[in-house]
Amino acid sequence: MQLMTEIDAISDAILRELSRNGRVSNLELATKVGLSPSACLRRVAALEAAGVITGYRAVLDPAAMGTGFAAFLTVGLNQHTKSAQRAFERAMSIAPEVRECHNITGEVEYLLRVEVADLKAYKAFHTDVLGDLPQVSTIKSYVIMGSPKDERA
Repeated sequence: MQLMTEIDAISDAILRELSRNGRVSNLELATKVGLSPSACLRRVAALEAAGVITGYRAVLDPAAMGTGFAAFLTVGLNQHTKSAQRAFERAMSIAPEVRECHNITGEVEYLLRVEVADLKAYKAFHTDVLGDLPQVSTIKSYVIMGSPKDERA
């Protein structure tokens, strides 16, 4: 199968539809983007093979999952070394409270999205997980009050 190098208007439409609803049937997707079902299936397969589509997942309702408290955190490290970053990233990869961990530019090294049951659970994470890591020098919390737009899948 030939790998795609450019995203044309049809592939862009396919990607937008799949990002809205990854469970859309091929027949419905083909209709929405103006292709035959077989041509649509070939396009999706090519987008997957090219690594443009990297997977499909379920979008969960945090409240239904018992995670009513969410915050973004910025985390600064006390050492700017590869080993400090690796150790921090390993710790975040096994922390179930951390839903996203991004290495960023600016005054701090990381931006986290943390989801927990409530403020008490957040305090435990902040103190017992982040506060216990020797690499961490600063933590700033930004409690999420609402998300009028959230297109994460």
